[in-house]
Formats: sequence, C-alpha cells, structure tokens
Amino acid sequence: MKTINDLLDIMRALRDPENGCPWDLEQSFETIVPHTLEEAYEVADTIERKDWQHLKSELGDLLFQVVFYAQLGSEAGLFDFDDICTAISEKLIRRHPHVFGEEKISSAEEQSIAWEQHKAQERQGQGGLLSDIPASLPALTRAAKLQKRAATVGFDWDQIEPVFEKLNEETQELREAIKEQQGAERIQDEIGDLLFVAVNLARHAGVSPENALRQTNRKFEQRFAYIEEQLTAADSSLQEASLQEMDALWDRAKRVLASTNDDRTPES
Repeated sequence: MKTINDLLDIMRALRDPENGCPWDLEQSFETIVPHTLEEAYEVADTIERKDWQHLKSELGDLLFQVVFYAQLGSEAGLFDFDDICTAISEKLIRRHPHVFGEEKISSAEEQSIAWEQHKAQERQGQGGLLSDIPASLPALTRAAKLQKRAATVGFDWDQIEPVFEKLNEETQELREAIKEQQGAERIQDEIGDLLFVAVNLARHAGVSPENALRQTNRKFEQRFAYIEEQLTAADSSLQEASLQEMDALWDRAKRVLASTNDDRTPES
C-alpha cells in the first residue's frame, strides 16, 4: 500500500538532476498544463461512462499532476505540497462556517448562496465581479460561470420563458446574417450570441452545458458508429452510401441504441 509520501518521493526521483527522467526534467509549469486538462477530462469521461474499475487510476493520474506542480514549486522556492494542502484546508474551513463554526445552514441552496458570498468577500479589492473567472476555461463552462456570477447581483432573468424568447431572437438574427451574407465575422458573432443564450437556457434548466454537449457528442459518436457497422455488414461504406441511406440508418440507430445501456437519453 502506497501513500502520498511515496508518491512525493517518486516525483522527487523523477526530477532528480542526475538520475531522473529526461522527459520529467524538461517540464515546467506551462508545459504541464495541457496534461492536467487532459487528465481532468479523462476523469470526467470515466465517471460519465460509469467505468468505476478505471476511475481510481484516472484519479491517480490527476493527483500526479498536483504532485508535479508541487515539486516544481518546491524547486523554485515558491511552495510545496504541504503548502497546497494548507491553502485548500484553510479555504474549505473558511467557506464552511456552518460545519467548522457557529453559522447555521439548512439546505444545499443556502450553502451555494453562502459560498458565493464568501467568495465575493475574498475577491474584494481584486478586480471586478467577473475578473477572476479564468479565460482559459472551455467556452461553454466559462459562459455558464459568467452568467452565474452576474446573476448573484440580480443581472438575470427570473424565469426560463424569456430565455426561450431570447433564443428565438438570436436565431432570427443569425438567419438574417446568413441570408444577407453579412460576412464571416458578423455570422461568427451571431453564432456566439446564440450559443451564449443556449448556455443560459441550460443554466436555468439546472443542466451543465458542458456535460450536456459531451453527452450529445457521445450519442452522435455511438449512432454514427452504428451507421458504419451496418454499412460494413451490407458490404457497403460511408463513401458509397447516399445521404438517404445514412439518414435511414441514423433513425434505426436511435431506436436500437435507445434500448441499450449505451444510449439512455431520449431520442432527438
């Protein structure tokens, strides 16, 4: 059985200037970031697929990223793993006074409000309301965070129906931009507006837009793979099949996969 101390020792060995791994020795804070993002998405994908057998391995990969940053920080005299643990522990205690203090909170909704209030207090003097939302987040996730943060000061619709109306408005503006050939930049701007409203709709419906699109991507992939399989079984191929044939197989895929564990979502 290995512990976090064993992992820290392994990381130090990998970064040893004389006997360490050449690849690990070449890495920096900046070069590790893409790997961190990839590992986080692999954890999310494993959970969405309910692949519990491999989840601990994926979580280990993600933990290793934190250990790597801790080693880099230690070498630069900035911080070490203990500092990271201290920082998150202090933050969690500070943001949960109902657990570690005298404050009373009776529901998850109240806790969400209190959490945002604590974060707002911590942001005072550090810029505007939206200034600390990372620009590097996936666009859908960042849009949802921007909207959620703006909603904390009342800049939000209080019902979902106006969001549908705004969605229709943005759709019409996009139609006009395309019909009138207003140029790629204008069309891109209108598509961005449409996606932003779609994110708002997801937020009001209590759905993560990032998770929703990942689910749809997976559903599309499964159904398209079914089309390929059926064409191959019929001694045909995607290149040989007509659009009408592929559409018919797509409709069949919706019916077939809807009855399996691979595609439990409503047909769309």
